[in-house]
Amino acid sequence: MSVTRIQPRRRFSFFEWKEIVEYRDLLYFLALRDIKLRYKQTSLGAVWVILQPLVPAIIFAVLFGNFARLPSNGQPYLLMVFTGLIPWGLFSNSIGRAGTSLVANSGLLSKIYFPRLIIPLASMGSVVVDGLVSLGVLVVLLALFGIGLGWHLLAAPFFLLAAFLMGLGLTLIVASLNVYHRDFGYAVPFALQAWNYLTPIVYSSSLIPERWQFLYSLNPTVGLIEGFRWSVLGGVPITFTMMASMLSGLVASLAIGMAVFQKIERGFADIV
Repeated sequence: MSVTRIQPRRRFSFFEWKEIVEYRDLLYFLALRDIKLRYKQTSLGAVWVILQPLVPAIIFAVLFGNFARLPSNGQPYLLMVFTGLIPWGLFSNSIGRAGTSLVANSGLLSKIYFPRLIIPLASMGSVVVDGLVSLGVLVVLLALFGIGLGWHLLAAPFFLLAAFLMGLGLTLIVASLNVYHRDFGYAVPFALQAWNYLTPIVYSSSLIPERWQFLYSLNPTVGLIEGFRWSVLGGVPITFTMMASMLSGLVASLAIGMAVFQKIERGFADIV
């Protein structure tokens, strides 16, 4: 007869990944449920995934690239914007969708035991699917513009993984605190919108004056966006400051997110 012992953690530890593997079926079905609910009763279905990054990219290309004549470092402005929207969408949509996942799944939290990390991870599943579809659109755009791919494309998965992990770390913070203070659910969209303006998505970081470049590069998402853009389109590689800031932000967000989540997860069921 097998015996399962449930006891509190005696010290800080990283998440019980072994336990996540044991509950992988639950993770799969919760992620599949979120994906189906996202496109349930929609006429266009997955077409919306294509239109969401493509339509804004076209609008920005017309307004800023054609009318405002903003620099694009010799690259087609549409591609410059689209390569910025892909990692930013993976990062920001993870926080936006999974940040309220614990509250939205309060029924599950209060009824049965399972690793609580599964809920935000499952909510991020639809974001990953959206990102894969956007990558398919990017391949088509590269072919239409006749852009060749170089060796630097090998770095693209690294920057996409960094976007996912940085988004996961901040998601854990937002999702945890949102259980206790629902204001976080309302504040996150405003914060992400402001962060969007501080990130070179619809413009190139070369537009920033030289004396402000170092300060601007301390934003961890600057290296994230410019790094993925370089890996796909080539051009000037990101600076050391951008890379160091991105990696520091990634490690800090994951470490703080894990610590906050573990610190207060035992009270989730009582609060929600």
